[in-house]
Amino acid sequence: MNPSGCETLECVRALSLNFELLSPALKRKDTRMRAALTVQKQVAIALWKLATPDSYRSVANQFGVGKSTVGVVVMQVANAIVELLLSKVVTLGNVQVIIDGFAAMGFPNCSGAIDGSHIPILGLDYQGSQYINRKGYFSMLLQALVDHKGRFTIINVGWPGKVHDARVFRNSGLFRWLQEGIYFPDQKITVSDVEMPIVILGDPAYPLMPWLIKPYTGALDSEKELFNYRLSKCRMVVECAFGRLKGRWRSLLTHSDLRETNILIVIAACCVLHNLCESKGETFMAGWEVEANRLAAHYAQPDTRAIRVQRDALRIREALKTSFQTDQGNQ
Repeated sequence: MNPSGCETLECVRALSLNFELLSPALKRKDTRMRAALTVQKQVAIALWKLATPDSYRSVANQFGVGKSTVGVVVMQVANAIVELLLSKVVTLGNVQVIIDGFAAMGFPNCSGAIDGSHIPILGLDYQGSQYINRKGYFSMLLQALVDHKGRFTIINVGWPGKVHDARVFRNSGLFRWLQEGIYFPDQKITVSDVEMPIVILGDPAYPLMPWLIKPYTGALDSEKELFNYRLSKCRMVVECAFGRLKGRWRSLLTHSDLRETNILIVIAACCVLHNLCESKGETFMAGWEVEANRLAAHYAQPDTRAIRVQRDALRIREALKTSFQTDQGNQ
Protein backbone atom coordinates (compact mmCIF):
# COMPACT_ATOMS: atom_id res chain seq x y z
CA MET A 1 0.00 0.00 0.00
CA ASN A 2 1.52 3.29 -1.07
CA PRO A 3 0.67 6.42 0.93
CA SER A 4 -1.20 8.93 -1.15
CA GLY A 5 0.48 12.05 -2.47
CA CYS A 6 -1.95 14.12 -0.42
CA GLU A 7 -0.69 12.61 2.85
CA THR A 8 2.96 13.21 1.98
CA LEU A 9 2.23 16.73 0.73
CA GLU A 10 0.40 17.52 3.98
CA CYS A 11 3.53 16.51 5.90
CA VAL A 12 5.73 18.57 3.56
CA ARG A 13 3.59 21.69 3.95
CA ALA A 14 3.44 21.38 7.72
CA LEU A 15 7.20 20.95 8.04
CA SER A 16 8.08 23.63 5.50
CA LEU A 17 6.69 26.26 7.87
CA ASN A 18 9.38 25.40 10.43
CA PHE A 19 12.45 25.98 8.29
CA GLU A 20 13.07 29.72 8.51
CA LEU A 21 16.50 28.91 9.95
CA LEU A 22 17.43 27.13 6.72
CA SER A 23 16.86 30.13 4.47
CA PRO A 24 20.39 31.59 4.71
CA ALA A 25 21.89 28.25 3.64
CA LEU A 26 19.39 27.54 0.86
CA LYS A 27 18.49 30.89 -0.68
CA ARG A 28 19.80 31.19 -4.23
CA LYS A 29 19.96 34.10 -6.70
CA ASP A 30 18.26 34.03 -10.09
CA THR A 31 20.51 33.74 -13.14
CA ARG A 32 20.01 34.89 -16.70
CA MET A 33 19.22 31.31 -17.66
CA ARG A 34 16.62 30.45 -15.06
CA ALA A 35 14.90 31.51 -11.85
CA ALA A 36 16.33 29.98 -8.68
CA LEU A 37 14.28 27.44 -6.75
CA THR A 38 12.62 28.99 -3.71
CA VAL A 39 13.62 27.74 -0.27
CA GLN A 40 10.14 26.30 0.23
CA LYS A 41 10.31 24.33 -3.03
CA GLN A 42 13.78 23.01 -2.19
CA VAL A 43 12.54 21.83 1.20
CA ALA A 44 9.43 20.30 -0.37
CA ILE A 45 11.48 18.37 -2.95
CA ALA A 46 13.89 17.07 -0.31
CA LEU A 47 11.16 16.06 2.13
CA TRP A 48 9.20 14.31 -0.60
CA LYS A 49 12.26 12.31 -1.67
CA LEU A 50 13.09 11.39 1.94
CA ALA A 51 9.48 10.53 2.77
CA THR A 52 8.93 8.13 -0.13
CA PRO A 53 10.79 5.31 -1.86
CA ASP A 54 10.21 7.16 -5.16
CA SER A 55 13.01 7.36 -7.71
CA TYR A 56 14.81 10.61 -8.47
CA ARG A 57 13.09 10.67 -11.85
CA SER A 58 9.66 10.28 -10.27
CA VAL A 59 10.30 13.14 -7.82
CA ALA A 60 11.68 15.28 -10.66
CA ASN A 61 8.48 14.78 -12.65
CA GLN A 62 6.39 15.55 -9.56
CA PHE A 63 8.02 18.97 -9.11
CA GLY A 64 8.89 19.85 -12.70
CA VAL A 65 12.66 19.87 -12.24
CA GLY A 66 15.55 17.85 -13.63
CA LYS A 67 16.55 14.48 -12.18
CA SER A 68 20.02 15.77 -11.25
CA THR A 69 18.43 18.79 -9.56
CA VAL A 70 16.58 16.49 -7.15
CA GLY A 71 19.85 14.86 -6.06
CA VAL A 72 21.55 18.21 -5.54
CA VAL A 73 18.60 19.69 -3.65
CA VAL A 74 18.23 16.68 -1.34
CA MET A 75 21.85 16.95 -0.22
CA GLN A 76 21.75 20.75 0.10
CA VAL A 77 18.67 20.58 2.33
CA ALA A 78 20.02 17.62 4.33
CA ASN A 79 23.32 19.43 4.90
CA ALA A 80 21.49 22.57 6.02
CA ILE A 81 19.31 20.58 8.42
CA VAL A 82 22.35 18.89 10.00
CA GLU A 83 24.47 22.04 10.20
CA LEU A 84 21.77 24.39 11.47
CA LEU A 85 19.21 22.24 13.31
CA LEU A 86 20.85 19.03 14.57
CA SER A 87 22.40 20.51 17.73
CA LYS A 88 19.17 22.40 18.50
CA VAL A 89 16.70 19.56 17.88
CA VAL A 90 18.54 16.34 18.78
CA THR A 91 19.44 17.22 22.35
CA LEU A 92 18.90 15.90 25.87
CA GLY A 93 16.48 18.54 27.08
CA ASN A 94 15.01 18.54 30.59
CA VAL A 95 16.39 15.46 32.37
CA GLN A 96 13.88 15.57 35.21
CA VAL A 97 10.94 15.59 32.80
CA ILE A 98 12.39 12.51 31.09
CA ILE A 99 12.96 10.77 34.44
CA ASP A 100 9.39 11.51 35.48
CA GLY A 101 8.16 10.16 32.15
CA PHE A 102 9.96 6.83 32.52
CA ALA A 103 8.95 6.61 36.19
CA ALA A 104 5.29 6.91 35.13
CA MET A 105 5.95 3.98 32.75
CA GLY A 106 7.37 1.90 35.60
CA PHE A 107 11.15 2.42 35.72
CA PRO A 108 12.79 4.73 38.31
CA ASN A 109 15.65 7.20 37.74
CA CYS A 110 15.84 6.43 34.03
CA SER A 111 16.65 9.06 31.42
CA GLY A 112 16.76 7.16 28.15
CA ALA A 113 16.61 3.94 26.16
CA ILE A 114 19.32 2.95 23.69
CA ASP A 115 19.32 0.68 20.66
CA GLY A 116 20.70 0.32 17.16
CA SER A 117 18.98 0.08 13.80
CA HIS A 118 20.44 -1.03 10.46
CA ILE A 119 19.90 1.23 7.44
CA PRO A 120 20.24 -0.69 4.13
CA ILE A 121 22.81 0.70 1.67
CA LEU A 122 24.41 -0.35 -1.61
CA GLY A 123 27.74 -2.16 -1.41
CA LEU A 124 30.70 0.16 -0.92
CA ASP A 125 33.99 -0.15 -2.83
CA TYR A 126 36.09 0.56 0.27
CA GLN A 127 36.00 -2.19 2.94
CA GLY A 128 32.62 -3.25 1.57
CA SER A 129 32.60 -6.59 3.42
CA GLN A 130 32.58 -4.72 6.74
CA TYR A 131 29.12 -3.39 5.86
CA ILE A 132 27.54 -6.83 5.42
CA ASN A 133 25.54 -7.49 8.60
CA ARG A 134 24.52 -10.82 10.10
CA LYS A 135 21.41 -10.92 7.90
CA GLY A 136 23.61 -10.78 4.80
CA TYR A 137 22.86 -7.34 3.37
CA PHE A 138 24.89 -4.13 3.31
CA SER A 139 23.93 -1.70 6.05
CA MET A 140 25.03 1.25 8.11
CA LEU A 141 24.23 1.34 11.83
CA LEU A 142 22.27 4.12 13.49
CA GLN A 143 22.60 3.97 17.28
CA ALA A 144 20.40 6.31 19.29
CA LEU A 145 19.32 7.24 22.79
CA VAL A 146 15.70 8.35 23.06
CA ASP A 147 13.61 9.98 25.75
CA HIS A 148 10.30 8.76 27.18
CA LYS A 149 8.42 10.17 24.20
CA GLY A 150 10.59 8.50 21.60
CA ARG A 151 12.55 11.59 20.59
CA PHE A 152 16.24 11.18 19.80
CA THR A 153 18.46 12.83 22.40
CA ILE A 154 21.78 11.69 20.92
CA ILE A 155 22.64 9.77 17.75
CA ASN A 156 25.70 7.91 16.51
CA VAL A 157 25.63 7.04 12.82
CA GLY A 158 28.16 5.66 10.36
CA TRP A 159 29.47 2.38 11.76
CA PRO A 160 29.47 -0.58 9.31
CA GLY A 161 26.65 -3.08 9.69
CA LYS A 162 29.03 -5.91 10.62
CA VAL A 163 30.05 -4.19 13.87
CA HIS A 164 28.32 -5.31 17.09
CA ASP A 165 26.13 -2.78 18.93
CA ALA A 166 28.29 -3.03 22.05
CA ARG A 167 31.45 -2.06 20.15
CA VAL A 168 29.72 0.93 18.59
CA PHE A 169 28.53 2.00 22.02
CA ARG A 170 31.91 1.54 23.74
CA ASN A 171 33.55 3.75 21.12
CA SER A 172 30.96 6.51 21.39
CA GLY A 173 31.15 9.84 23.14
CA LEU A 174 28.01 8.89 25.08
CA PHE A 175 29.78 5.90 26.66
CA ARG A 176 32.71 8.07 27.77
CA TRP A 177 30.42 10.74 29.21
CA LEU A 178 28.33 8.20 31.10
CA GLN A 179 31.46 6.46 32.37
CA GLU A 180 32.84 9.78 33.59
CA GLY A 181 29.47 10.75 35.08
CA ILE A 182 29.19 13.99 33.13
CA TYR A 183 26.24 13.33 30.79
CA PHE A 184 23.49 13.30 33.42
CA PRO A 185 23.27 15.18 36.72
CA ASP A 186 24.72 13.38 39.75
CA GLN A 187 21.28 12.38 40.97
CA LYS A 188 21.07 9.10 42.86
CA ILE A 189 18.19 7.27 44.47
CA THR A 190 18.24 4.41 46.98
CA VAL A 191 16.69 1.12 45.90
CA SER A 192 16.59 -1.60 48.55
CA ASP A 193 19.57 0.01 50.34
CA VAL A 194 21.56 0.25 47.08
CA GLU A 195 22.50 3.60 45.55
CA MET A 196 21.45 3.90 41.93
CA PRO A 197 22.52 6.72 39.58
CA ILE A 198 20.50 7.94 36.62
CA VAL A 199 20.44 5.03 34.16
CA ILE A 200 19.66 4.23 30.57
CA LEU A 201 18.03 0.99 29.34
CA GLY A 202 19.39 -1.40 26.72
CA ASP A 203 18.81 -4.86 25.29
CA PRO A 204 21.09 -7.90 25.90
CA ALA A 205 23.59 -6.63 23.30
CA TYR A 206 24.72 -3.89 25.69
CA PRO A 207 27.00 -4.17 28.72
CA LEU A 208 25.39 -4.18 32.16
CA MET A 209 26.85 -1.10 33.87
CA PRO A 210 25.87 0.83 37.02
CA TRP A 211 24.36 3.41 34.63
CA LEU A 212 23.07 0.97 31.94
CA ILE A 213 20.48 -1.63 32.88
CA LYS A 214 19.62 -4.53 30.60
CA PRO A 215 17.32 -7.57 30.97
CA TYR A 216 18.14 -10.93 32.50
CA THR A 217 18.91 -13.73 30.05
CA GLY A 218 18.93 -17.50 30.37
CA ALA A 219 16.62 -19.33 32.77
CA LEU A 220 14.14 -16.88 34.26
CA ASP A 221 12.10 -17.17 37.44
CA SER A 222 8.97 -15.09 38.07
CA GLU A 223 10.94 -12.22 39.65
CA LYS A 224 13.29 -11.95 36.68
CA GLU A 225 10.38 -12.16 34.27
CA LEU A 226 8.66 -9.29 36.06
CA PHE A 227 11.85 -7.25 35.95
CA ASN A 228 12.30 -7.93 32.23
CA TYR A 229 8.69 -6.99 31.58
CA ARG A 230 9.06 -3.63 33.33
CA LEU A 231 12.31 -2.90 31.53
CA SER A 232 10.97 -4.00 28.14
CA LYS A 233 7.85 -1.88 28.55
CA CYS A 234 10.03 1.23 28.89
CA ARG A 235 12.68 0.20 26.37
CA MET A 236 10.00 -0.18 23.68
CA VAL A 237 10.11 3.59 23.18
CA VAL A 238 13.37 3.31 21.23
CA GLU A 239 12.04 0.54 18.99
CA CYS A 240 8.91 2.59 18.34
CA ALA A 241 11.08 5.63 17.58
CA PHE A 242 12.97 3.72 14.89
CA GLY A 243 9.66 2.45 13.51
CA ARG A 244 8.22 5.94 13.26
CA LEU A 245 11.49 7.33 11.86
CA LYS A 246 11.42 4.84 8.99
CA GLY A 247 7.64 5.05 8.64
CA ARG A 248 7.81 8.77 7.92
CA TRP A 249 11.12 8.77 6.03
CA ARG A 250 10.76 5.64 3.95
CA SER A 251 13.86 6.35 1.88
CA LEU A 252 15.72 4.82 4.87
CA LEU A 253 14.09 1.48 4.08
CA THR A 254 15.55 1.05 0.60
CA HIS A 255 19.15 0.64 -0.54
CA SER A 256 20.63 4.13 -0.57
CA ASP A 257 22.72 4.88 -3.66
CA LEU A 258 24.47 7.84 -2.01
CA ARG A 259 28.15 8.08 -1.20
CA GLU A 260 29.10 7.01 2.32
CA THR A 261 29.49 10.56 3.67
CA ASN A 262 26.18 11.62 2.14
CA ILE A 263 24.37 8.62 3.66
CA LEU A 264 25.50 9.79 7.10
CA ILE A 265 24.12 13.25 6.48
CA VAL A 266 20.76 12.01 5.19
CA ILE A 267 20.26 9.64 8.15
CA ALA A 268 21.11 12.42 10.62
CA ALA A 269 18.77 14.83 8.82
CA CYS A 270 15.93 12.29 9.03
CA CYS A 271 16.53 12.02 12.79
CA VAL A 272 16.14 15.80 13.08
CA LEU A 273 12.93 15.64 11.04
CA HIS A 274 11.64 12.82 13.26
CA ASN A 275 12.11 14.96 16.37
CA LEU A 276 10.43 17.96 14.75
CA CYS A 277 7.42 15.83 13.80
CA GLU A 278 7.16 14.23 17.24
CA SER A 279 7.63 17.49 19.15
CA LYS A 280 5.00 19.30 17.09
CA GLY A 281 2.50 16.46 17.18
CA GLU A 282 2.45 15.91 13.41
CA THR A 283 0.06 13.20 12.28
CA PHE A 284 1.51 9.73 11.78
CA MET A 285 -0.58 8.06 9.07
CA ALA A 286 -1.44 4.38 9.46
CA GLY A 287 -0.62 3.87 5.80
CA TRP A 288 2.97 4.94 6.40
CA GLU A 289 3.49 2.16 8.93
CA VAL A 290 1.97 -0.40 6.57
CA GLU A 291 4.28 0.72 3.76
CA ALA A 292 7.28 0.81 6.09
CA ASN A 293 6.60 -2.73 7.28
CA ARG A 294 6.31 -3.92 3.68
CA LEU A 295 9.66 -2.38 2.76
CA ALA A 296 11.34 -3.44 6.01
CA ALA A 297 10.39 -7.07 5.38
CA HIS A 298 13.13 -7.19 2.73
CA TYR A 299 15.77 -6.12 5.28
CA ALA A 300 15.25 -7.90 8.60
CA GLN A 301 17.14 -6.43 11.54
CA PRO A 302 20.02 -8.66 12.76
CA ASP A 303 19.42 -10.46 16.05
CA THR A 304 21.21 -9.10 19.11
CA ARG A 305 23.80 -11.22 20.91
CA ALA A 306 24.11 -11.13 24.68
CA ILE A 307 27.46 -10.05 26.13
CA ARG A 308 28.98 -10.41 29.57
CA VAL A 309 27.68 -8.37 32.48
CA GLN A 310 29.76 -6.15 34.72
CA ARG A 311 29.71 -7.51 38.25
CA ASP A 312 29.65 -4.06 39.85
CA ALA A 313 26.25 -3.45 38.24
CA LEU A 314 24.64 -6.69 39.39
CA ARG A 315 23.69 -5.30 42.81
CA ILE A 316 21.71 -2.46 41.24
CA ARG A 317 19.80 -4.79 38.94
CA GLU A 318 19.12 -7.22 41.79
CA ALA A 319 17.89 -4.36 43.97
CA LEU A 320 15.55 -3.20 41.21
CA LYS A 321 14.25 -6.73 40.75
CA THR A 322 13.46 -6.97 44.47
CA SER A 323 11.84 -3.54 44.43
CA PHE A 324 9.62 -4.44 41.45
CA GLN A 325 8.54 -7.64 43.21
CA THR A 326 7.65 -5.65 46.34
CA ASP A 327 5.67 -3.16 44.22
CA GLN A 328 3.79 -6.06 42.62
CA GLY A 329 2.96 -7.52 46.02
CA ASN A 330 1.60 -4.20 47.30
CA GLN A 331 -0.77 -3.74 44.37
